[in-house]
Amino acid sequence: MSCSVAVSNSPVFSPSSSLFCNKSETLTLSLSHLKPSSTTTTTSSSSSSSPSPCSSPSSPFCLRLPKLPLVFTSNKDSGSQNDAVLKRKRPTRLNIPVSEHAFCVPATPSAVARDVVEAEGDGYSVYCKRGRREYMEDRYTAGVNLRGENNLAFFGVFDGHGGAKAAEFAANNLEKNILDEVIMSDKDDVEEAVKRGYLNTDSEFMKKDLHGGSCCVTAFIRNGNLVVSNAGDCRAVISRGGVAEALTSDHRPSREDEKDRIETLGGYVDLCRGVWRIQGSLAVSRGIGDRHLKQWVTAEPETKVIRIEPEHDLLILASDGLWDKVSNQEAVDIARQFCVGNNNQQPLMACKKLAKLSVSRGSLDDTSVMIIKLKHYV
Repeated sequence: MSCSVAVSNSPVFSPSSSLFCNKSETLTLSLSHLKPSSTTTTTSSSSSSSPSPCSSPSSPFCLRLPKLPLVFTSNKDSGSQNDAVLKRKRPTRLNIPVSEHAFCVPATPSAVARDVVEAEGDGYSVYCKRGRREYMEDRYTAGVNLRGENNLAFFGVFDGHGGAKAAEFAANNLEKNILDEVIMSDKDDVEEAVKRGYLNTDSEFMKKDLHGGSCCVTAFIRNGNLVVSNAGDCRAVISRGGVAEALTSDHRPSREDEKDRIETLGGYVDLCRGVWRIQGSLAVSRGIGDRHLKQWVTAEPETKVIRIEPEHDLLILASDGLWDKVSNQEAVDIARQFCVGNNNQQPLMACKKLAKLSVSRGSLDDTSVMIIKLKHYV
């Protein structure tokens, strides 16, 4: 049984189509298994006649394809065309003009990739290690003998989120703003002065065309008094003869008083993948910046003032990259091994060991650790 299919007005099956070539340029595919042939004829002479491909009893289906065009090269010696070579045509070369004046945008400090930052000064050491982010978002500040006063010092650790702009701004401006308020205010009103310093810094940042936010923990030392403040989940831990005591409380949406404050202002707090967040977004409830959540995220700090006593040997300021993996007492125990009771004190080595311990326990966050030797200010 034979079957024929004809498609009218089709350029493929039209006799004028380019797919149909001369008989010498026809490629025939025989599907002999569809109709077995009883005899097989082999011809070796090119002059022998052969049956039409479509009329072959063993080939009910024929496919005719045009041969690829050949580019012939002439051989002057032989004049033969048997050495035909198929050549690929090379595209025309493009000439792109090069400007004599290069244009580039200088990298901002917050965009500079810094894996590690370490520093030592008079009575303090700090070590910052980048986590999984492309750029370090933590910043710090440290100043001693400020404004010509002996034992007037200011220290801070700033944990940025949504970029490093807010942390960088706080590190550059919070010290000045707090000192201005404290020096101009009454000595008995230092907590209110520090609060104004934080709020002024936040207000200045909000006036800029900048985004992101930053948690802060600061220590202000003057006349033997230690003033510790925080906004966010950076923490300050003091060692009292080897016993760890947290001087700050983390500001997280999971805190009952913080949750109530946010909900009173019309916001909400919910649990997202095991983390409590404001409006399903931010995992801290206080800090500088956070323009899009400013209605609920305040920069107002909590402040604690204590008198530095001889048994106060160390103060540790660190971002949550440390505290999420290392307990307060464990941090004090490790720091004292390098800073207390031996002649070869290495506070910077203690900072490094704490940061690396946090990383070894799975921390992927930026980790900043600052150790302040309080005996220096007694």
